[in-house]
Amino acid sequence: MASASTPKYNSRSLENDSIRRSSRDGFTRDLCEEIPRLPGETRITDKEVIYICPFNGPIKGRVYITNYRLYLRSLETDSGALLDIPLGVIARVEKMGGASSRGENSYGLDITCKDMRNLRFALKQEGHSRRDIFEILTKYAFPRSHGLPLFAFLNEEKFPENGWMVYNPIEEYRRQGLPNGQWRVSFVNKRFEMCETYPSILVVPYHSTDDDLRRVATFRSRNRIPVLSWIHPENKNVIMRCSQPLVGMGGKRNKDDEKYLDIIREANGQISKLAIFDARPSVNAVANKATGGGYESDDVYHNAEIFFLDIHNIHVMRESLRKLKDIVYPNVEESHWLSSLESTHWLEHVKFVLTGAIQVADKVASGRSSVLVHCSDGWDRTAQLTSLAMLMLDSYYRTITGFEVLIQKEWISFGHKFASRIGHGEKNYADTDRSPIFLQFMDCVWQMSKQFPTAFEFNEQFLVTILDNLYSCRFGTFLFNSEYAREKEKVMMKTLSLWSMINSDKRKYTNPFYTKELNRALYPVASMRHLELWVNYYIRWNTRMRQQQPNPVEQRYMELLALRDEYVKRLEEMKMTNSAKLPGSSASSSATSQMMPHVQTPF
Repeated sequence: MASASTPKYNSRSLENDSIRRSSRDGFTRDLCEEIPRLPGETRITDKEVIYICPFNGPIKGRVYITNYRLYLRSLETDSGALLDIPLGVIARVEKMGGASSRGENSYGLDITCKDMRNLRFALKQEGHSRRDIFEILTKYAFPRSHGLPLFAFLNEEKFPENGWMVYNPIEEYRRQGLPNGQWRVSFVNKRFEMCETYPSILVVPYHSTDDDLRRVATFRSRNRIPVLSWIHPENKNVIMRCSQPLVGMGGKRNKDDEKYLDIIREANGQISKLAIFDARPSVNAVANKATGGGYESDDVYHNAEIFFLDIHNIHVMRESLRKLKDIVYPNVEESHWLSSLESTHWLEHVKFVLTGAIQVADKVASGRSSVLVHCSDGWDRTAQLTSLAMLMLDSYYRTITGFEVLIQKEWISFGHKFASRIGHGEKNYADTDRSPIFLQFMDCVWQMSKQFPTAFEFNEQFLVTILDNLYSCRFGTFLFNSEYAREKEKVMMKTLSLWSMINSDKRKYTNPFYTKELNRALYPVASMRHLELWVNYYIRWNTRMRQQQPNPVEQRYMELLALRDEYVKRLEEMKMTNSAKLPGSSASSSATSQMMPHVQTPF
């Protein structure tokens, strides 16, 4: 999209208004006009480079840098854009070689990206030619480290849909049948005074007062008390979420916390014990006592039973993804592929997350008991488990809008630390807070969609688009660590929601095979034999490995649906024409209309 106003070019931009070349058809084209720009996007500089393509070798081109993207166009062919990368995707920019470097294409820039690829550009060694582009790229790829706003605050795009209206917590709880005689809506955190990382609206047991909640908060890490995420429509069992109790090495107790968990257990009249799912390996949970944390001991919480799910922490997941990237980019070694993939442990971690979510969902759906889910602080593994269990149990979350609500509710409003885990606009590449927790959740969703291809209204492109914009900084949806921080920065007022773009063109993200089913629980098979590497995400940059796009079966089915719609439209027109000609046509018209809903195209 082009900006409504003419952008001001930086004085360092090379030959901005005079870059012209003849195309094969003989027409001279102005390359300045060929660079796509969003409203609010301005071009900063451009430079002639050699792109060291890992698949096709060195390619001479011109790289353009705006305040939003890096764009590379070939100077050798008419193939169009070679690269079009939002700067938010860039994790690290490094200088390659020095002034005395010898060898072809040994001097330039190395760029590490967050989306499983690396870029390398070679430049001329004369006159420190890379200094300007290195400084500009570093400045605009990491704006928060240089006192600049993220592009989301500059974006002037317009969409017919307002994505910020997708999630309303009161409406979502009302959809679940809340509040009721056992559960109430609490505004104890209205000004984020009790817990800065929780949303302002919480659902808690009816028989607990706000003072009770404040006392419980003192015994939970980061004051993240047990609150309701989802209630089963029939058996009324609930999924609760929280952080670890502050037991410590001395084995501290808190009567208010113990009483509160009893109230949760009794809320739906159950006599069995409350199931507590601790996402951590038991060894880690015990080790956390040394730093003041811990878990709910059976000796203290007599009416609860605890299950450890053996899901590792953020550092293990970060290292696992790094190993996966090493084997998928730039080249895939066919001879040792299976053993290399196994050595990353990525699919093994996906298996443990899915297995844990299945246990949570099954415990609730079976009517055996309500569940309480936590990890250490309750914003990483906890979000994975609650949202996946809800996806398995509630078909609403398998629709496009429902999935958006699920992300807004369980991830964004409940304080998954997106800013810390992704590093939006920050140059500290080695920050130990970085971790692919949300990517891992999306991988689990993709695994489910592969096993149940008709159960989800959204398609693979929907999932990839969400992940691409997790990094892009084009929208405000995933910015900052908490609802409190987003309100402070006025994100809803000053930025656009990703859902605005998606919901303005839902057809692009719709699964043509979707069959609507109410209240059907989905339990995926989480064994290693049934899990696959998500090739269309992790290996999509490798042109030799890329799967056929679009899917020919899906494409043909879409064509058949369009053909059906055309025939239905023509039938309606014929019906209207005949009803206007024939007397007493209202009866026949009624009969015809009754037949219309049965017009289907079987596949």
